[in-house]
Amino acid sequence: MQDQPKDGVLHVIEEQASVTKRKVPGGRIRVSTETLSEDYTLPVDLESVETDVVRVPVDRQIDAVPDVVTRGDVTIIPVVEERVVITRELWLREEIHVRRHTTHEVSDVAVTLRRQVANVERIADPSSSSDST
Repeated sequence: MQDQPKDGVLHVIEEQASVTKRKVPGGRIRVSTETLSEDYTLPVDLESVETDVVRVPVDRQIDAVPDVVTRGDVTIIPVVEERVVITRELWLREEIHVRRHTTHEVSDVAVTLRRQVANVERIADPSSSSDST
């Protein structure tokens, strides 16, 4: 019988483990977006300009046609006529004074702002039931 161990011979037996991996389908997720709109009222600074026209009688003789002049917020526009006498003379008949008035007004303007929100929903996979058998 050769299968019987001989005296003084010790057989060593060793186990080896191996680990393998496999993909198991799990749950799924669904991501959707939703756009939300919100209405706001924002203040806006508005500006308007009004003009006043004042006719100022002058009626004096001049030698040349005056230029248009601006002094501060008033623009002076000369109005001239020729008069025939034995000689020609220029007479400044009137000046038109134009004054600008600036006003500021705060007004509300309606605006709509949009933003998106992401919704995440988990969907269980029916094939991955949790049986403990």
